[in-house]
Amino acid sequence: PPDRPLSVTEWRKLKESLGNPVRFDIKMIHALFASGAELDIAKSLLTFATMETGTLSYELLLRYLSLCVSGGHDAEVFDVYDIMKGSFSSLETGASTLFIKSFSRTARWKEAVNLLQEVKKVFTPSSRNYGDIIAAAVLHGDMTTAWALYDELMEKGLSPHQETWDALFKGVKKTKEVEGLEEAMSQSEHQERLLGILLHMRNNQIYPQYSLASSIKTSFERLPGQKWTGSWTSATPKGLCRCCGSELESIQLTAEEYQQLKDRVMTDIIQGQDVFNKTTPEELEHFKAFVQRKPAFDVVVDGLNVANTNKDKSKLSLLAVVSELERQGLTVLVLGRKHMLRATRSWERHNMNLIQEKAHCFFTDDISEDDPFLLYATLHSGNHCRFVSRDLMRDHKACLPDGATRRLFFKWQRGHQLVVDGYVVADRRVRFQSILKYDTTIQTSGDSWHVPYDDTEDRSTYEVPQQWLCLTQKR
Repeated sequence: PPDRPLSVTEWRKLKESLGNPVRFDIKMIHALFASGAELDIAKSLLTFATMETGTLSYELLLRYLSLCVSGGHDAEVFDVYDIMKGSFSSLETGASTLFIKSFSRTARWKEAVNLLQEVKKVFTPSSRNYGDIIAAAVLHGDMTTAWALYDELMEKGLSPHQETWDALFKGVKKTKEVEGLEEAMSQSEHQERLLGILLHMRNNQIYPQYSLASSIKTSFERLPGQKWTGSWTSATPKGLCRCCGSELESIQLTAEEYQQLKDRVMTDIIQGQDVFNKTTPEELEHFKAFVQRKPAFDVVVDGLNVANTNKDKSKLSLLAVVSELERQGLTVLVLGRKHMLRATRSWERHNMNLIQEKAHCFFTDDISEDDPFLLYATLHSGNHCRFVSRDLMRDHKACLPDGATRRLFFKWQRGHQLVVDGYVVADRRVRFQSILKYDTTIQTSGDSWHVPYDDTEDRSTYEVPQQWLCLTQKR
């Protein structure tokens, strides 16, 4: 693409020199966007397109709009908005999202609220759309609008971005700085709503990033007359906070919690409508009968998942894991698929025979998913039974009806999931990552909060953060 604005004649010459390609203007603005070109060059392309065809297409304006928004040229965005509103009866998702983002950064942010209302007539806005306007409302001290939009976002079942929570926690300090604005929402009401966010994160197994944890810390420390102090810390192996010494919640479920979780999983996941997308009623009944006949298991192994621990195709890791569990004197169930029984280079018959000698085995149809079987067998065996898998079963939390049950599901998972530590090497004992004694989740005792936060980008899903924010209140 050119490195300066061109005249209409120069654009025409460039187009001819390229053999008059179809959609020349669209291809050219793509190239300008990709190379991060100056806006004036794109403007000169628009002038050329107008002279050539007498009009500007929706697609070309949309590409130009992307260029304006990504470059922060908000005044230019307003002009494009006027042109597009005048020329086209409606705007699609792409344009609406860009306008909402741009308007939200300016004094005209309230127009983004109107745009959102328009969008809602046609489709559900994204959590990013809501987040942009919520951040703008907070910035301009209008907490009432910010929380109303947040409630709407949650009611639509969308997941807020961490930046949106960050804006709301930062909202505490902005309110004081906005002069002359009648603040309809009291400080205590705002604080209640923020605690609601922390409880939502607790129930849904969400860990704040460090930047959000910092905003949470500051928002507590700023509360007038409440004397909160925040510190960055970690937990001892026994589950004590290294900062305030208080005991973190145990990873163990009580007998009542375990029963409650088991009932819900059996009803909502194992017998839920959803499950038969993954298996057949006959196969599930066949499996239940199989489990009833067997002794209670100590460990249930997700065979395919464990076999794929090593990147090579040898599948030896499954035999190694089963051998280690047998050595520990445990009663083991291996869940596999029927194709594992067909002798191939990956699934050597000798190895599969050894596995069947060392463990109880159940092989499902190749189209079935293992999760419902894994959950059923592990929960049926009792609270002592653990399972081996690197999988995180995130899909299942959606089947569970309420936050409290979801929280118990994650807690059970963290306390019962064995993950192979590193790779499996021939002739070397298999090691499992140790299960912590305490629960890594946001928790409160009234005059203290403990918030585990993410300080790394590459944490595996089955790992939990090691760093904590400790918030204590001086009485």
